[in-house]
Amino acid sequence: MPTMPPSAAEAGKEFRKLIERATGAPLRTAVVHPVDRLSLTGAMDAREAGLIDPVLVGPGDKIRSAAEEAGLDLSGVEIVDTPHSHAAAARGASLAREEAVGAIMKGALHTNELMQAIIDRAAGLRTERRMSHVFVLETPAYPRLLLMTDGAINIAPDLMCKRDIVQNAIDLAHHIGIDAPLVAILSATEEVDPNIASTIDAAALCKMADRGQIKGGVVDGPLAFDLAVSPEAVATKRLVSAVAGAADILVVPTLEAGNMIAKQLDYLAGAEAAGLVVGAKVPVILTSRADSAAERVVSCALAKLHARPAEEGPV
Repeated sequence: MPTMPPSAAEAGKEFRKLIERATGAPLRTAVVHPVDRLSLTGAMDAREAGLIDPVLVGPGDKIRSAAEEAGLDLSGVEIVDTPHSHAAAARGASLAREEAVGAIMKGALHTNELMQAIIDRAAGLRTERRMSHVFVLETPAYPRLLLMTDGAINIAPDLMCKRDIVQNAIDLAHHIGIDAPLVAILSATEEVDPNIASTIDAAALCKMADRGQIKGGVVDGPLAFDLAVSPEAVATKRLVSAVAGAADILVVPTLEAGNMIAKQLDYLAGAEAAGLVVGAKVPVILTSRADSAAERVVSCALAKLHARPAEEGPV
């Protein structure tokens, strides 16, 4: 049985549960441009935990140098040598297209450089869904995992893009064991206000859920952040809602809002954040370049859980 590396053992209780749930054969994963200590350690720790079988894609000399610096043994690990990060991103996408790997993991390169290669129509990784990013957060201030979307990919999504963002997050929630997630569509108020476009979108998304255009979760909005997560705020404002105060998924109106909320929870509230892009033909393990090795390992667990065949259903 694979062992849990020290970095993963330091993760929060709910994150450790995700790692333990991700049983079965390791997910063969193209790790794109892992040329620094942190990105390479995260991938190798995920290998030790039995989550992924990494294929390291990038300049071979830089990868080996990072391994030497980190004291990592790359014996038995495949390296696909490419001249630079742009070529590594393209090769990682082509490996997924060829079904040589079942996931892609970001290394030490910018998100837009990796995603540009993945969304390129020539890469063949698009589906009928818009790709979107989901943060999975564990914070001491909340009694369970909290999913938030989209704070990394879609800058200013329109209504139909938000529909895909919501559905992608619900699907991921199912795969990590949340059977009927409560989805809060965030804005600055709980009232539908024609002067605040995000409240109009929130109301439309709720009606789309009523009509079966969004499935698998309970959707409510608009909701301000406090009403989404605080039963006390709900009681004070006397709001009646099946979602308010107990949300599993937060849907933000723009990338900026999601990015700021996630980083505030991370740096000021002691949260740990894993991240995954869903909606492509393979999951994309997407973390910040500053994320810890433990957060990268948990992100690999998310990918492995999400990549399970549909007939296996939620874990």
